[in-house]
Amino acid sequence: MHKDTVKGAAKEVAGAIKQAVGKATGNERLEIEGVAEKTAGKVQKSVGDLKDAARDALKK
Repeated sequence: MHKDTVKGAAKEVAGAIKQAVGKATGNERLEIEGVAEKTAGKVQKSVGDLKDAARDALKK
């Protein structure tokens, strides 16, 4: 597993938590930050998955 996959998953979870806390407290800015962080985490995770796939393809 590539480090981007792990970091992306962690960022995605942190963003989901921020989003939930922002929604629960009525803090719109925190909620938006959470959505943005969650999206960035998904992108980073996808990049890590692509790097893993490329590495695996080169090993064959």
